[in-house]
Amino acid sequence: MKKEKTIYLVFLYSAAALLSFSCGRGFDENTVKTGRLPSISPDYINVTIPPNIAPMNFLIGEEGQSFLLKASSGEFSTEIKSPDGIIQFSPKLWKKLVANSAHGEIEFRVFSTNGKERREYAPFSMKVAPEKIDPYLTYRLIHPGYYSWSDIRIMQRSLESFSEEPVFQNQIMEKNCANCHSFNNNSSERFLLHIRGSKGGTYIVDNGEITRTDPKIESMPGGATYPSWHPGGRYVAFSSNQVRQSFYSVPEKNIEVFDLVSSLILYDRENNEVINLSDNDTSEVQMTFPSWSPDGNYIYYCRASQNISFDAPEMDQIIKTHYNLARKPFDPVARTFGDTEIVFDAAAEGKSVSFPRISPDGRFVVITLADYGTFPVWHLEADLYMIDLQTGAIDSMSINSNRTESFHSWSENGRWLAFSSRRLDGRSGRPYFAYIYPDGRQGKEFVLPQRDPTLYDRMLESFNIPELVNGKIRIGPRDLAAASRKEALRAKPGMPEDEGPFNSKSQINGQNKDNQRSIHE
Repeated sequence: MKKEKTIYLVFLYSAAALLSFSCGRGFDENTVKTGRLPSISPDYINVTIPPNIAPMNFLIGEEGQSFLLKASSGEFSTEIKSPDGIIQFSPKLWKKLVANSAHGEIEFRVFSTNGKERREYAPFSMKVAPEKIDPYLTYRLIHPGYYSWSDIRIMQRSLESFSEEPVFQNQIMEKNCANCHSFNNNSSERFLLHIRGSKGGTYIVDNGEITRTDPKIESMPGGATYPSWHPGGRYVAFSSNQVRQSFYSVPEKNIEVFDLVSSLILYDRENNEVINLSDNDTSEVQMTFPSWSPDGNYIYYCRASQNISFDAPEMDQIIKTHYNLARKPFDPVARTFGDTEIVFDAAAEGKSVSFPRISPDGRFVVITLADYGTFPVWHLEADLYMIDLQTGAIDSMSINSNRTESFHSWSENGRWLAFSSRRLDGRSGRPYFAYIYPDGRQGKEFVLPQRDPTLYDRMLESFNIPELVNGKIRIGPRDLAAASRKEALRAKPGMPEDEGPFNSKSQINGQNKDNQRSIHE
């Protein structure tokens, strides 16, 4: 009986607290103003958001028995009461808040009560940008391990709602690995992805038709990976890499991914031919991460001197490997490339470039900059930098954290950047978005909103390779499974010099050290 009475009293106090909020009794007169911003999770305080984003639900991280949120935009205002601090906006209410933000802002005021004292926190806002973001985000959901393929999905998530659907599921593809999904001009109708294993190949989707291809020719050092579509859609540039993972028994560095050798190729979809990109400046360079300019006249890529021994690669060799940002002019009719031009000499500053992505207007290129190497995903110091291609100025972006920032992609209109960050827990990559002003300045970034704002606290999977897409993808896992039963279309050499086996001054002998494992092959 005593226990039942205690439960009843707790319920009564909570109800009284909510009643106090709802009736507004002494609300303005008897409220203690803290003078500080509230703690909320995710951190959506003063972020810049697109007008078509899903409801920005969050958790109030303050002590209290009940909470109240007042939200206003323009002439419209509303209140949300919560017993546990979880604030969830209905789609209709959220759209009304965004639609009424005549001055480009939604203002929020947070209140809490412990049944005796009410607290008011400093107001904050969300700035609503005039330009929309692409309506879908595609990403690979994978546990942040090193070599497990047991459960991999490529998902598409509506950014305008919380709807999420699989594009690929390896559970119905003999648990094969999939990666490197890439889109032609953000198009949901034309894209590709790689599948490795028994169903291996590059699966190219074009207006609902799926073609299983094998772009690997004998003269390539490895398989085709890290794709980039030429804007016209006929060509896809790939890097061809022999990649290794090394594992170390030190807390601050337990894995390093590096290339033994890497080169660039051009796949001609129209003729099903592969052309190797030569670099006449030297016979011993690494080339990786191709990315086209929006007019298709240049291919940008990362380029480093060959420092790593094929027989006995060591960590000190990897640390001395620095990739510069380079580019070559391209003639799409003749299928030829011009001389190499160094865009950013990162090696001169003791840094290394990865993942160049050029803005749709051709003015900016965003890169990931790390201390060394070619795979910054596990580099704590990796940050995003923006290069102004008109002036040559390079600056660290304001959206960086003290954790890893890595892969990034532009929206179709060039006003939004999606990127991956490990800032929440240091281990799992989460998709973030930032508004990019025409002059290159950035609005405050925000993480992908979820229906349950506490999801990231318990979710272990990483959102890998977040790509913005301009519509819903129509094909699904079973369509890809059906395509996997077809024979892969084998590519042919495009030039006489592309025939014959792969040849290098430092031929790979296929032997790995005990702490190394091969991937992408």
